[in-house]
Amino acid sequence: MMLQTEFAFTLPCGYIDGQGNLHRQGVMRRATALDEVELLDHPRVRVNEAYLSILLLSRVITSLGTIAPVTPALVGALFATDFIYLQDMYMRVNSAEPSLVETQCPSCGTHFMLDVNDDHGSQ
Repeated sequence: MMLQTEFAFTLPCGYIDGQGNLHRQGVMRRATALDEVELLDHPRVRVNEAYLSILLLSRVITSLGTIAPVTPALVGALFATDFIYLQDMYMRVNSAEPSLVETQCPSCGTHFMLDVNDDHGSQ
């Protein structure tokens, strides 16, 4: 079994670029130790620790629609709903206990990610 290092996502709202194009589909990669450690010394993080999330997401999101690379300014311009969604996804993708598995629809053959620890809808 290969380790999955990239994960596709669809933002709940999406990013609207300067031309009015909506970008909702993207790809996030797993974070490395350096992704997290190098940013701790960033001047903006020293002033405001909350900025770490913006920088970290800009490093691990490899594309958003036709936009690549994804900059800290773009991440900062996301709607709060999308930002929270991406923070949650980052935590799931990089947790010690894998909860995302790739599976395939038996009817149509479409491949997709399934969160096996998602208890939404369970009683």
